[in-house]
Amino acid sequence: MFQLLKPALSTIVKSVCCVALTATTLSIAQAQTIRVFSGGQSQRPDLMRKMFDEFEKANPGVKIQIETGGQTAELQREYLGKVLNAKDSALDVFMIDITNPRLYQSKGWVEPLNQYLGKPGAVLADHLPVYRTTNVIDGEIYAMPAFADAMFVYFRKDLLLKYNLREPRTWEQVAAAVKKIKAGEKTNPNLQGLSIQGAPIEGTVCTFLLPVWSKGGDVADANGKFKLDNAVAQAGVEQWLKLVDDGVISSKVSEIKTIDTVNDFKAGNVIFAINWGFAWDRFQNDADSKVKGLVDVMPMARSSENSKSATCIGGWQWAVSAFSKNKAIAAKLTQFMSTPNVAKFLAVEGSLLPVFASTYTEPSYLAKVPWASGAGVIATFARNRPVSSRYGDVSDAIRNATSAMLARKVTPQQGVADLSAKLKPMLQ
Repeated sequence: MFQLLKPALSTIVKSVCCVALTATTLSIAQAQTIRVFSGGQSQRPDLMRKMFDEFEKANPGVKIQIETGGQTAELQREYLGKVLNAKDSALDVFMIDITNPRLYQSKGWVEPLNQYLGKPGAVLADHLPVYRTTNVIDGEIYAMPAFADAMFVYFRKDLLLKYNLREPRTWEQVAAAVKKIKAGEKTNPNLQGLSIQGAPIEGTVCTFLLPVWSKGGDVADANGKFKLDNAVAQAGVEQWLKLVDDGVISSKVSEIKTIDTVNDFKAGNVIFAINWGFAWDRFQNDADSKVKGLVDVMPMARSSENSKSATCIGGWQWAVSAFSKNKAIAAKLTQFMSTPNVAKFLAVEGSLLPVFASTYTEPSYLAKVPWASGAGVIATFARNRPVSSRYGDVSDAIRNATSAMLARKVTPQQGVADLSAKLKPMLQ
């Protein structure tokens, strides 16, 4: 049973200030203004602002201006691309998705940080492995992990208990559970079985990858080279379409965005939902949530008993603009924002998962955020989307093709064939 307990803000802030700022306190003769792009609502700029305030207190003369915008990863990538492609120095620090460090590094948009922070082995020693490998390119740190994320299967534990059902391990078992629950919950005609994202957004890249990974396939190998098996990918899309035909997934799946899943589940109209870690806080703490105390998370269901459970890693990183005029202090800010105490504050206050392996086994943290013990195991073994300097193009191709197939504008066979032909030259 999960319950998010929030300690006093002042206690956490005091811990952050005393522990994390010692090494980053600077003596600055004149005021420096650092401009930070802190993403959209799901990146919790309100909480980031509180930590920026603490950095300012410990570094007299430094002022941080925060800019927000873009409710999806692709909109944020588009905005930052325009600013950075123009070599604009208006931004000093910005937040980027886990898929983006190599893309931004290849374009010369991000400042290498070793000269300011030290070598990767020491700076990132306690961070989860996926964030170490993603943010270090050719021995240089190009971004500092802000918070972790992964796709989880949220479910209504009260409904499973009511109908004496165990957590399903396969999508077939999910379908069976949905059928039984919906038969008994006829007073709610809006009740959906499983909500996934199918609109042409970044989350739909993961919708495509989840069954491919479960079946042992992938889009690219560890070096980012193309390896998609068309038959495996086709079977993955057909798996989702079968769940649509069975009444488990909405027939309007090709229109569903991340926030739609969150709002539908929060309103009590979804039994199972695939979504990111930030959603936990929305379900448990939003004033209008009808599922407070009724939610649990489980590993991603498998395609079959003989396949594997695999989920999509997410997470956000702090990067310094290559065009910043305040690189040294900007780098120190990214280091401060990637410390264990800041991570704990973000986790307790906003359900933003820590990027430190040690935090997930720390009793004092787990006592405050008990759901993180299960979430941490899932996040630790989550997989990354293709690592490529052309990730923007790769993402566009996958999400648009997947949405079209889920809308039945094109058959899975033809859609995957067309997608494969587009991806192959991108991932060479």
